[in-house]
Amino acid sequence: MSKPETSAAAANFLRPIVQADLEAGKHAKIITRFPPEPNGYLHIGHAKSICLNFGLAKEFGGECNLRFDDTNPAKEDQEYIDAIKADVEWLGFQWAGEERYASNYFDQLYDWAVHLIKAGKAYVCDLSPDEARAYRGNLTEAGKNSPFRERNVEENLDLFARMKAGEFPDGARALRAKIDMASPNMNLRDPILYRIRHAHHHQTGDKWCIYPSYDFTHGQSDAIEGVTHSICTLEFEDHRPLYEWFLANLPVPAQPRQYEFARLNLNYTITSKRKLKQLVDEGHVNGWDDPRMSTLSGYRRRGYTPGSIRHFCDLIGVNRAGGLVDIGMLEFAIREDLDANAARAMCVLKPLKVVITNYPEGQVENLELPRHPKQDMGVRVLPFSREIFIDASDFEEVPPAGYKRLIPGGEVRLRGSYVIRADEAIKDAEGNIVELRCSYDENTLGKNPEGRKVKGVIHWVPAAESVECEVRLYDRLFRSASPEKADEEGGSFLDNINPESLVVLKGCRAEPSLANAQPEERFQFEREGYFCADSKDSQPGAPVFNRTVTLRDSWGA
Repeated sequence: MSKPETSAAAANFLRPIVQADLEAGKHAKIITRFPPEPNGYLHIGHAKSICLNFGLAKEFGGECNLRFDDTNPAKEDQEYIDAIKADVEWLGFQWAGEERYASNYFDQLYDWAVHLIKAGKAYVCDLSPDEARAYRGNLTEAGKNSPFRERNVEENLDLFARMKAGEFPDGARALRAKIDMASPNMNLRDPILYRIRHAHHHQTGDKWCIYPSYDFTHGQSDAIEGVTHSICTLEFEDHRPLYEWFLANLPVPAQPRQYEFARLNLNYTITSKRKLKQLVDEGHVNGWDDPRMSTLSGYRRRGYTPGSIRHFCDLIGVNRAGGLVDIGMLEFAIREDLDANAARAMCVLKPLKVVITNYPEGQVENLELPRHPKQDMGVRVLPFSREIFIDASDFEEVPPAGYKRLIPGGEVRLRGSYVIRADEAIKDAEGNIVELRCSYDENTLGKNPEGRKVKGVIHWVPAAESVECEVRLYDRLFRSASPEKADEEGGSFLDNINPESLVVLKGCRAEPSLANAQPEERFQFEREGYFCADSKDSQPGAPVFNRTVTLRDSWGA
């Protein structure tokens, strides 16, 4: 994979539109909005929309509202509302004023529905959902008028009021706009404005048993809030004529304009909230914030930084063309951030005890190593004594070609310490190596004597002072670059789950400075990758570390 350009953000086609509107005096101040449905956690695709809406408002001195599209209470939950607010703030953005809810406008929306009925532009329809679908037609056949389309105004007003009063069961009736059942745009074929749904609402309680559709709520909520640029993904492009029809036929206080951009499609990744919920509900992952999930809370728990995700969104830009984005760009963004900002440390994932036989018993040297090679982050102290741990993979009795670590009779340098030589491998009854006997050269602390060449450098931790820890090696959740393709071929995206997406290593040994790592504190474990202390399970003296990303792309071309 080629390294992405980082000198400037990619193009954003909406930026010149906003600038031109301001320069022409069309708007004194731009107002955007981010309108998530509180029926799941935000994912990486939402990050693009957040950065776009909040970013444009900030760049041009405007405001961005956070408005929950809470029109379907059966699938919504306060947990999701709280998580969405936390994610937006974590990404570094703040909405204007208090958070808003579409339900704040339910009274006004109801009055506007009545307005359409009185104008002869809406009617109560008794067709069942299946009948309504059949009457709607398809892309090649025009729809048919509902037999209830010509009800008079008085009857429609009476039935709509009775719908509101709760007289009818779910699905018995719906309020529909009277537009054009022969329109080539399916969204204009008498769309539903209100449906009956006897469900408790997390904001309005049991006040309502009819709820407006997203299409009816969307534009009118924008108008109430004075939104100037209503920005959504391309899937809503065909909805724009309906958006504009409502604004033209209602006495709204403003005339917002809708713009569409291409949603983020990331390979090796699922962003369907329905499928993310399935992963959670069926136990394929450990909750919405599982570090393998594409949710923002999952990325956060894995160790991604807000800056890396914002940088990624800058790199991919905003356009209408779409296309598939390589997940390597996201991984590049976090590596670049952590390389510059994460403290260095050493952690041995598969400990192998080393006894340095010629080192004085009882002697301890406190070696100081920098916490970062390029930034002044201070130093950390590593006690060096007769017994240490190295990684078991750093010793081979029969080394493969090109092996530059420890071999029988060979030498390596311990990071920030001495050169040691492997003299003897101690084995158990099954022939497994359980200990190495080595010797050190006291003249090699931090240097190679003249004429001495040591190719390999390995990491280590002191045996006595190191802290035992758990390390979770997270990898991509899916093996396939297009995990949803299996659904199209008669299988399931679940068939593409990577069985090695989580490997838990217990009994790892970390250097003493990591004993009290704070939740979400990030490190580069030298030679192993970038890690962070788990925000839920890591405890002082018993840290748990999640691998954020490897030091380099380990997935071949």
